[in-house]
Amino acid sequence: MSILIKNGHVIYGENLEIVKADVLIEGNRIAKVAGGIKEAADTVIDARGRVISPGFINLHTHSPMGLFRGLADDLPLMDWLEKYIWPREAKLTRELTKAGAYLGVLEMIRTGTTTFLDMYFHMDAVAEVVLEAGLRGYLSYGMIDLGDPDRTEKELEGAVRTMEFIDGLRSDRVHFVFGPHAPYTCSIALLEKVRELADEHNRLITIHVSETQSEIGRILERYGKSPVELLDDIGFLGRDVIMAHGVWLDSRDIHILARHGVTVAHNPASNMKLASGVMPLEKLLKAGVNVALGTDGSASNNNLDMLEEMKLAALLHKVYNFDPTVADAGTVFRMATLNGARALRLNAGVVKEGALADLVIIDFNSPHLRPMNNIVSHIVYSANGSDVETTIVDGKILMLDREVLTLDEERILEKAEKAIEKLA
Repeated sequence: MSILIKNGHVIYGENLEIVKADVLIEGNRIAKVAGGIKEAADTVIDARGRVISPGFINLHTHSPMGLFRGLADDLPLMDWLEKYIWPREAKLTRELTKAGAYLGVLEMIRTGTTTFLDMYFHMDAVAEVVLEAGLRGYLSYGMIDLGDPDRTEKELEGAVRTMEFIDGLRSDRVHFVFGPHAPYTCSIALLEKVRELADEHNRLITIHVSETQSEIGRILERYGKSPVELLDDIGFLGRDVIMAHGVWLDSRDIHILARHGVTVAHNPASNMKLASGVMPLEKLLKAGVNVALGTDGSASNNNLDMLEEMKLAALLHKVYNFDPTVADAGTVFRMATLNGARALRLNAGVVKEGALADLVIIDFNSPHLRPMNNIVSHIVYSANGSDVETTIVDGKILMLDREVLTLDEERILEKAEKAIEKLA
């Protein structure tokens, strides 16, 4: 199948060059970016007055948690988790989790996310949803053993079963990732075994690290070192590790992360809402750490809109550092696209020949996006998810002219309402 997108403003290449051009997609790759492409195509899209952008990569979320949106707001993280979220999660079945996953992927398609890294439960069900929706999903079963050896074995067995199920789907879009929840919820034995399994099966690892001061205190009291130092000492860290949050990092931690090539997934909205703190973004970037962007789950954000997340990231670090040059539009845009792709070892996050055809078309025919003085700036500071008009993943159109083609929206919304009644 081929798609020709004509007459658009293209955000081209790693340098984010703006060119007026057509984009030809053949199969699942971008074949050509040039003016006046004459080749015939199965589908032709007129992008006049629109911007052709790399699809956004949400490098940390919990997609089924949209079911809990608005149920527990304005609380500290541990109160939020222990008193409100974990008790409801204990009631989750495979069917209810799947209803939440449908809601999550629908929202992501609508707001221009083409790839996401997920951590949750019943990830076999989430994998089925991702396969149907057409998105690119990297899925991890969240392992928590709380130091119980019996639970350690059960959690590892659950992760391996999930990996085998996802592998059995034989999809280039759906991948398994190992997902120990965090150093304060996982034993050293579990973390060491995850490292061993990731090496054996050549898989990525994602883990929450240094999200709150409370977490830092717990790890210091238990082990006498920071979470990052702990993970370094047990040989856990590497270029295949994607660390979510990284709010409370000192200079030594940052040096360790840079040395090992760890990616940090920044979640500004969730960190602000839970008052967890502000990631030291400027120091991480100066140290050469790859920093990408995530939304976290909809229960603590409260949406999966990566365009909104970009604006929040840019503004947060400017005011925090009293420096308007920090987190400039280009840097934040790359965090939401190219940096996430690099972490996932994915040839995406960029519009250029040979890259995967994971694209979005953003409608700039609105007062808040005109005049088109600086397109990348407008996307970061002025646009929102509802401006996304078309979403393409792996060379297939998932949403065209704001109509989602791969999912039944009405049915998904109805199921979400019924699911939360069962979780009340």
